[in-house]
Amino acid sequence: MGGDPDGPSPPPLRSEFPAAARARRASPPFPLAAITGGFSSPRRGYPLGRHEPGVTLMTTAQQDALADGRGDGEGRRGGAPGIRSLIPARLDRLGWSRFHTMLVVALGVAWVLDGLEITIASNVTSLISGKQALNLSSADVSFAVGTVYLLGEVVGALFFGRLSDKWGRRNLFMITLGVYLFGGFLSALTFGHSQFWVYWLWASRFIAGMGIGGEYAAINSAIDELIPARYRGRVDIAVNGTYWGGALIGTLLTLLVVNHLPVSYSWRVAFLFGPVLGFVILFVRKNLPESPRWLLMHGRVTEAEAAVATIEQATEDSGGTLGEVDESKAIEVTPATDIGFVVLARTLFSRYPRRSILGATLMITQSFLYNAIFFTYALVLTKVYGVASTDTAYYYIFFALGNLIGPLTLGHLFDSVGRRRMIAGTYLVAGVLLAISAVLFQAGALDAVTQTACWCVIFFFASAGASAAYLTVSEIFPVEVRAKAIAVFFAIAQSFGAFGPWLYGLLIGNGKDHTTLFIGYLIGAGIMAVGGVVEIFLGVDAERQSLEDVATPLSAASRPSAHLSNLTGAPRPPAARSTLF
Repeated sequence: MGGDPDGPSPPPLRSEFPAAARARRASPPFPLAAITGGFSSPRRGYPLGRHEPGVTLMTTAQQDALADGRGDGEGRRGGAPGIRSLIPARLDRLGWSRFHTMLVVALGVAWVLDGLEITIASNVTSLISGKQALNLSSADVSFAVGTVYLLGEVVGALFFGRLSDKWGRRNLFMITLGVYLFGGFLSALTFGHSQFWVYWLWASRFIAGMGIGGEYAAINSAIDELIPARYRGRVDIAVNGTYWGGALIGTLLTLLVVNHLPVSYSWRVAFLFGPVLGFVILFVRKNLPESPRWLLMHGRVTEAEAAVATIEQATEDSGGTLGEVDESKAIEVTPATDIGFVVLARTLFSRYPRRSILGATLMITQSFLYNAIFFTYALVLTKVYGVASTDTAYYYIFFALGNLIGPLTLGHLFDSVGRRRMIAGTYLVAGVLLAISAVLFQAGALDAVTQTACWCVIFFFASAGASAAYLTVSEIFPVEVRAKAIAVFFAIAQSFGAFGPWLYGLLIGNGKDHTTLFIGYLIGAGIMAVGGVVEIFLGVDAERQSLEDVATPLSAASRPSAHLSNLTGAPRPPAARSTLF
C-alpha cells in the first residue's frame, strides 16, 4: 500500500467496540431489489453463509471476541487479532453497472436539492417581504431564508458529519434527507403573518439547512467509498456539479409556476418543490447498502462481506464486469469505533498538515468567489447594466448552464489527465479569465449579455475546479474521519465564503463607480490563482488510486508494501477475502 507523504503513521488508535455490534452483524444484507430488478442475494454460486474455496471468514465467536472490546491500550483487542481483507480491492475492480448509476442518482440528488432550495429561496424573497405574506424588510427576509439556512448547513455538516463516521453512511444519508424533508415541509406551513411565524420560518429554514449540510458530509463519503477508483473523480465532480442543475430547475419552476400563482401562497408552494423530490428519492435510498469500507473499519466483517458480495452480484446481473482482484491490495486493520474531533484535529494538523492546508485553501477560495458572484449577480445586472429585476432570471439560466456543463464535460479528465494538473488548471484558467473580464468591464466594453457570457465561460472552468475541491477533501483523509473532515472544511469554506457577498455588495454600491468593482474582480481572480498555485505544490495525485492507497486507514495494523509481508518482509501469501492474522 502506498505511503502517506505528509508523515509517519501514528500508533494505532485506542477505541472501544460496543457489544451491541454483535446485534448489528446479525442483520440481513441490505436489499437491492429496487435497483437490480429483484436481486437481493450474495454473489452467484456462493449462497450466504458459504464462500469461495480458500477464503476464510471470521467466525461468530471470533467476531464476538472482537466486539467485547478487551483493549490492550494500543487499539488492538486483547486476545482478538486484527483483520486482513480484500474488500476495498474488490470494490475498486468493479466495472460500471446499473447499481452504480442508481447509487449516483439516489445520493447525488443532495446537490440538486441544495441548488434548488437556495435558488427558490432567492427568488421568493420579494414575495415573502410583501404585505400579503410576512411583511418583512429585504434585510430581514434575506436573513430568514438565506443566512439562517447557511448557518443550518454549517451546524448540520458538523453534527451529522460526526455521526456519519460513528453510525455509518447509510444511516446518516437516510436521517439527513428526513431532516431536510421535515424542515422543507415546515417552511411551506408558514401560515400566519405575526412575529411568531417569522420565528417559525427561521426555525424551519435552519432545520432544512441542517439536513442539507449533513448530506454533504454523509453522501460525499458514501459515494467515494462505493464508486470504483477509476471512476471516482469524474463521478464526484459531476455529482457536485449537479448543484447547478438544481439551480436551473429552481429558476424554471419560478418562471413557469411560482410567478403564475397568487402572491398570497405562491412562495409556500415554492418551498414544497424540494421536499417532494426528496420524498421520492427516499424510497430509492432505502435499498442502498452500507459502505463495506465503513463496516470493515468497524469490525463488522460479516456484514461487510455480505454487502460487497451483494454489490458484486448486482454488478454482474446488470451487465457490469468484476475484473481481477489485486491480492497485493489486501489491507490489515484493527477495528475502531468512535473517533471524535480530538483525533480528527490530530489527524488533520499532525499527520496531514500539508493536505489540511490544501483542502482549506481549495475550499475557501472557491467558496469566496462563488458566493461573491452568485449572490451579487442580480445587483450587477440591475444597477450596473439597468436590467429589469423581473428579467434577471433569464440571464441566470445561462449562468447556471455554464456551471453545470463544466463539471459534466471536464470531469473525466480529472481521472485521466490527473487531479493536480486539472485542479490547478481550472483554478488558474478561471482566475485569468476573470481578470481579463475585469479589464473589459473597466473599459466599458461589456453589456449585460456579454458580461453574462463572460461569467458562463469563467464558471465553466471554476465550477469543475470547485467540484474538485469537494472531491479533494473527501478522498485525501482516512475513512474513519472522512465525513468529519468534509464537514470541517465545508464549515470553514462557508464561513469565509459568507464574507464575499458582503464585500462585493459594498463594491457594487449604486452601480456608478466601476473602479471599485473592477478591483473586486481582480481580488477574486487573485484568490482563485492562489488556489491553483497551492494545488501545484501540495496537490495529491489520487487519480485511479484506491482510497486506502491515498490515505492509509487510521486503524491499519501496519503499512505493508504491495508485495511484502508486514511481519517478515517475505513475499505475501495469496490474500483471503477477510481473514484473521
